[in-house]
Amino acid sequence: MHHHTLRTDVLEIAFEAHGPTSGPTVILLHGFPYDPRGFDAVAPPLAAEGCRVLVPYLRGYGSTRFLSDATLRSGQQAALAHDLLGFMDALGIEHAVLMGYDWGGRAACIVSALWPQRVQGLVTCTGYNIQDIAAAAKPMPAAQEHRLWYQYYFHTARGRAGLEQDRRDIARLLWSLWSPDWSFDETTFMRSAASFDNPDFVDVVIHSYRHRHGAAPGDPALERIEARLATQPVIPVPTINLHGASDGLGEPLQPDAHARMFTGDYARRILPRIGHNVPQEAPGETVAAIRDLLARSR
Repeated sequence: MHHHTLRTDVLEIAFEAHGPTSGPTVILLHGFPYDPRGFDAVAPPLAAEGCRVLVPYLRGYGSTRFLSDATLRSGQQAALAHDLLGFMDALGIEHAVLMGYDWGGRAACIVSALWPQRVQGLVTCTGYNIQDIAAAAKPMPAAQEHRLWYQYYFHTARGRAGLEQDRRDIARLLWSLWSPDWSFDETTFMRSAASFDNPDFVDVVIHSYRHRHGAAPGDPALERIEARLATQPVIPVPTINLHGASDGLGEPLQPDAHARMFTGDYARRILPRIGHNVPQEAPGETVAAIRDLLARSR
């Protein structure tokens, strides 16, 4: 594995690279509150098979940095997609297999929907991850609202102060709630938690959860992308949806409520006893899904 940085229009993105530069490209995208350590058992086997595997740190994580103090520390969905597209452009990557979960899954879904010619295949966790911000005020059943406690907490000054004061305490609890059958140890957690010390982490996280509920304005530079996302575009690329059966943010629904949003070759694979952090909890199934998409596109 090699550590690198590159510059886009707004970021210096830190990323890890595995495998030859000439192979088919696979980009692995982490979520909140996780980091590239979630892919430590996914990237090496793919690299060993000849893939060029790239694992970026999202904005607000690790040593990824904003180039200007003036840039809004946005965590909105369009920002994550804009960063992914900029990352691909900076490396001259015409198309890649994208695999992401949580925030990273959202970035991967958006690029697959709006720029499908850049995507060879998509592995998304939990399905269609593009937010419907216009419908965000619509209440859900109480059991689902209860799972989103942290999002409402982050709407308050107290929640912001709580995240600033002890981001590890909040992240550790979320890991436990979202992956109830995964007995991670403190060493595993702390390896990822180091990425939350980024100076922009709190700003980006708070903006992400406020914006998705319509409680914070977005970055004006990203409005064109958000307008396209408001139409809830379908995803036409070959897709495998990996959904942990024990995902504490929402177990897989029967029938698959998201299937209609994918108009290409689509399959959902439910993973027993796996939670929200799919690549770290189920690296074998993650590698298999990426392999299957690569084989299909060859």
